[in-house]
Amino acid sequence: MPKNEVNKVVLAYSGGLDTSVILKWLQDEYDAEVVTFTADLGQGEELEPARAKALACGIKDIYIDDLREEFVADYVYPMFRANAVYEGVYLLGTAIARPLIAKRQIEIARATGADAVCHGATGKGNDQVRFELGYYALNPDIKVIAPWREWGLTSREKLIEYAETHGIAVDKDKRGEAPFSVDANLLHTSSEGKLLENPATEAPEYVYCRTVSPEAAPDEPTYVEIEFERGDAVGVNGVSLSPAEVLTKLNELGGANGVGRIDLVENRFVGMKSRGVYETPGGTVLLHAHRAIESLTLDRGAAHLKDELMPKYAELIYFGYWFSPEREMLQALIDRSQDKVSGHVRLKLYKGNVSIAGRWSPYSLYSEEHVTFEEDSVYDQRNAEGFIKLNSLRLQMMNRRDHRTS
Repeated sequence: MPKNEVNKVVLAYSGGLDTSVILKWLQDEYDAEVVTFTADLGQGEELEPARAKALACGIKDIYIDDLREEFVADYVYPMFRANAVYEGVYLLGTAIARPLIAKRQIEIARATGADAVCHGATGKGNDQVRFELGYYALNPDIKVIAPWREWGLTSREKLIEYAETHGIAVDKDKRGEAPFSVDANLLHTSSEGKLLENPATEAPEYVYCRTVSPEAAPDEPTYVEIEFERGDAVGVNGVSLSPAEVLTKLNELGGANGVGRIDLVENRFVGMKSRGVYETPGGTVLLHAHRAIESLTLDRGAAHLKDELMPKYAELIYFGYWFSPEREMLQALIDRSQDKVSGHVRLKLYKGNVSIAGRWSPYSLYSEEHVTFEEDSVYDQRNAEGFIKLNSLRLQMMNRRDHRTS
């Protein structure tokens, strides 16, 4: 992009190594005014140091926004109504955060008169796609700066060298080394890079920051009861909570019991495979609970249709199409299915496992009178004979044909 076309740019800024280097690089390479935006999505880190770092770089417009409630209510909850899981494992903790960050960047750009936005995603990953699809969906005319696709800092070693040359602090991990890549929000943490790049090696315990190991979890199970209204969790253990409070509480309970660790190799949108170590304690508990309340309240046809559509819905989020018409169409169908998904689920958390200990709902379709093995007056078992014969008719005809023509 011609650098003289950019006058003001909104940078998604964490205050970490990558975005601190990007901030300095934007000032030097583009000679543009930089506005920093730091989102509090529940990552559990103190965000004021980001303000101090931005002020030290001469930044005048600094946005630090608490988006935790909006994140859970408007992004995480709609996704969990769909039971969305990418490739059977990943609960999409990073992917679901990107459209909200992109949306807020575009809002800030509009408010400050900025003509460009900038992110710190690399040219090898999914996040560049997610951010930029969000930008263009919300402002087709916005200019996008992606430093990792422009500069010559092609490795973390070169990034650290640049930082040291320009007096930018480089964080160290507990072993005195530059840390592996960690992304966190209220839904999950993800760790990638460095020692985790080899999928044949087990992740060391120090990689995990939100969960205890299942071996170290309590020897007695923890029971938790979640209340749902129209597919969304509204209370935990009899206490009404906001969406962000629900997830915070479930993170606490799940993490203390070693719930929600996954080590996966996933297929990135850009074509390569990547290995990541993720922690999603509260989300794992919530997914089990939501499926349990749906098992009582959803008709078989609706439940099976949702399960057929879920992989597509999850893929749309993973690929960055949150603002696409097809995701919104699927969301309307999913939300309609949740009209009667209300009630309570009791779960048992024990050493990394989540099991269902009970579920009940005023909208339950479960009839003990129909399914009992004891004598009943509501179901005539003789009716099953005709049902089976009609459903076997095509199989019988095919068999007779095959034997007739063989």
